[in-house]
Amino acid sequence: MNNYSAGQQVKHERYGFGTVLANDEDRISIRFDDFGEKKFVRSIVVLEKSDRDPPPEKKRARKPRTPKTKAT
Repeated sequence: MNNYSAGQQVKHERYGFGTVLANDEDRISIRFDDFGEKKFVRSIVVLEKSDRDPPPEKKRARKPRTPKTKAT
């Protein structure tokens, strides 16, 4: 069984490249570039270690403020 550390880059056959978020003896959480966060049972999941650089964090767009109107 492979050991993965938080921040390590991995590749999954179906979800592609991702970053390890958390890892314990039973489960592993990964944030995939195109599919978001997924959790897997470590004894079942098949991952490849990747030496690529992690993608830059995407900043969430702010919701535009709407001007307050006075009630009449």
